[in-house]
Amino acid sequence: MKNKSKNKKDPQLISYQILRRAVGILGIAFPVVLLIGSIICCGCNEIQTSISSYYHTGMRNIFVGILCAIALFMYTYNGYDYRDAIAGNLACIFALGVAFFPTSINDAVTKCIPFTIDNHIIGKIHYVSAAGLFLIFSYFSIFLFTIKDKEPTKMKLKRNIIYKTCGYIMLGCIVLIGLYSICRYYNKCNCLLDNRIVFWLESVALWAFGISWLIKGNSILKDKKKNN
Repeated sequence: MKNKSKNKKDPQLISYQILRRAVGILGIAFPVVLLIGSIICCGCNEIQTSISSYYHTGMRNIFVGILCAIALFMYTYNGYDYRDAIAGNLACIFALGVAFFPTSINDAVTKCIPFTIDNHIIGKIHYVSAAGLFLIFSYFSIFLFTIKDKEPTKMKLKRNIIYKTCGYIMLGCIVLIGLYSICRYYNKCNCLLDNRIVFWLESVALWAFGISWLIKGNSILKDKKKNN
């Protein structure tokens, strides 16, 4: 007689999978919701210079809300051992830093940006928080998600390749944003100002983050079920 308990999924495992999927969906949807929402609800057809700039638009509440949701999920995520818990707590802190310490904007008020905040201290906290958040996300993908089982399946090995790819994409985007910021500081990147390069780099990083968490949530590239 078969043991029925073996056929039942661990409720804790199911909850973690749902949590990971929710985080992945939020990451992928974040830039899309801000961009489309700004067009539909605020009548703003311009792509902002960065995702963080949407804090100063009519999408501020959505911007803060999504980051707070990600922070909450990260706080409740314990993973497999202390490394997951520490990384999750740090991600929570950084996400809240990005949400409640907005980037500084000293440009003139426009239809898209009805109000501005120009505070260098707050702005620096925001940049440090944003960089820290993406670094933690990269750490999850490259080091934590790729921990191998004693006998990893072929699908697990494939997933590890994608995890690392997503992690390095995030790191690459961080480096490019940093180089672009230095370039702008020395007024050498004027030709790129209209390309909204930071917005797109941040979007690519968030999509890579979202994909890695969706895979970790067992949404795609699942292991094949073994017949009893």
